Amino acid sequence: MLSYNVRGENIEVTEAIRNYVEKKISKLNKYFEDVSNSIAHVNLKVYPDKTAKVEVTIPLPFLVLRAEETSPDLYASVDLVTDKLERQIRKYKTKINRKSREKGIKNFDLTGPDNGVLDAPKNDQADKTDELEVVRTKRVSLKPMDSEEAILQMDMLGHNFFIFEDAETNGTSIVYRRRDGRYGLIETDE
Repeated sequence: MLSYNVRGENIEVTEAIRNYVEKKISKLNKYFEDVSNSIAHVNLKVYPDKTAKVEVTIPLPFLVLRAEETSPDLYASVDLVTDKLERQIRKYKTKINRKSREKGIKNFDLTGPDNGVLDAPKNDQADKTDELEVVRTKRVSLKPMDSEEAILQMDMLGHNFFIFEDAETNGTSIVYRRRDGRYGLIETDE
């Protein structure tokens, strides 16, 4: 069962808004049998031009679900972001279950050990003196996977790169999105 952390920026999160968000996102529970201690982080923003942006991040043991949508109506944004998350889950489960069947694993479960998905830090306002300063540190535990699964996770997070342990070589690898829209793979020599 998911718990919810709903925050508002430039908007007061009323009980009605909170209930609507929880009702919509709770529909995702049907995709997971045992998701304990998972928190859905929901950030609601209203801009001066009266558009509303909804960001939802749900860290799970094997992946981090993340989606955001902007529209003129807050409730419509919640609906759109919920639909986007549901599509991500179905796409991920379909692809992983197909790979699991190919490898002979009968029941793949999304609630396994933590894969330590990396969230890239954002620092758009760094000036020249702070360019070499580390402003955020994250520790990751790498889950063995192939490059296709790593690309899928990277795309679901909306990041430009993803670090993982290559299941075939047991080495650390990085997939990244190239400027031409295709993907690159960096493998380490050990």
